[in-house]
Amino acid sequence: MIRPIYLLGSEVLRRKAEPADLSKKEELDALITDLKDTLVKSEGCGLAAPQIGVSLRVLIVDGNDMTDVYPYLAGFSRVMINPVVVEEDSRNCEFQEGCLSVPGIYADIVRPASIKVEYYDESLEKKVETFDKFACRMIQHEMSHLDGILFTDLAAPIRRKMLAKKLLNISKGKVSTHYASKIK
Repeated sequence: MIRPIYLLGSEVLRRKAEPADLSKKEELDALITDLKDTLVKSEGCGLAAPQIGVSLRVLIVDGNDMTDVYPYLAGFSRVMINPVVVEEDSRNCEFQEGCLSVPGIYADIVRPASIKVEYYDESLEKKVETFDKFACRMIQHEMSHLDGILFTDLAAPIRRKMLAKKLLNISKGKVSTHYASKIK
């Protein structure tokens, strides 16, 4: 089911998400289906459960629509339940980020160049994988949502100051999206 995406100003986006209960497989499957359907409709590359109003540590990323810019993302998609970064590169890299919960805003964000993540996939199989390049970026961005952090929180102070009025307008609902959205 396609759900509305919660926008900046919604309390659920600022809350640290709770671990998902792996014993509730049917509920997790329904949540994952909703995340996938909503992501497709919104034309994004990643979505975390808090962005659809569910404060659980579940995210999805899908790089298939980004292959014109990043050909190595062909076939790359992941469902991650209760992901934890177990190792991160000491080197950083900078990419421009945007977010379905903060529409129309972009900023260059510095994050680790690679990360190793332990998580459960949608079959509840435990995985440990290392990610780099833009796949790493998508995962880090969505994992930030699980901790109540938006990418704009990580932008340079001068950039945040430049965006302040636009961010305030989004939080007041003064924004239009091509997908269903809400503030709560």
